[in-house]
Amino acid sequence: MRLLKLTWGKPIVLGLLMTSLLTSCSSVDVSDYRDTNPPLVLESFFNGPLKASGIIENFSGKVIRRFNVTMEASWLGTEGTIKEWFVYDDGETQTRIWRIQSQGEGQYTGTADDIIGTAQGEASGSALRWRYDMLLPVDGDEYQVHFDDWMYLVNDNTIINQSDIIKWGITVAKVTLVIQKR
Repeated sequence: MRLLKLTWGKPIVLGLLMTSLLTSCSSVDVSDYRDTNPPLVLESFFNGPLKASGIIENFSGKVIRRFNVTMEASWLGTEGTIKEWFVYDDGETQTRIWRIQSQGEGQYTGTADDIIGTAQGEASGSALRWRYDMLLPVDGDEYQVHFDDWMYLVNDNTIINQSDIIKWGITVAKVTLVIQKR
């Protein structure tokens, strides 16, 4: 029996170690997208009325919620406001107002009432990466989680947004959102 455990255990352990090493070595950086087009400029895309639809997946990949968002965005110089009104498939509603500041050269910061501290964003080519901590309401409680948020400009009217929701260093959920100009 011990031989059987060693025979099966070593390949599994080695496989997990290799996967971990490969994953840590292949981290994507926003600069990897610098030569992609069309370029994503928040001030251009997030200006005027927008709509979005999305899903939330749990840690195993099962879709646990669907939602739609109506947005209104505007800019005054380097300061932007994005108002978001969420409607979830169970009838829950939520409002978020982002206050965005362009720092120049594709760098952005942002705040909202449920964001802890300041969100940091960096755009390069057709991609933008946001990182921020948020108080996320779940079943009457609030949890502090980290968002690793990627936006990809598909064309002048469409962005695909993918987010990992991370708690204690583990991705606990994923959000996919398609944002379109109205």
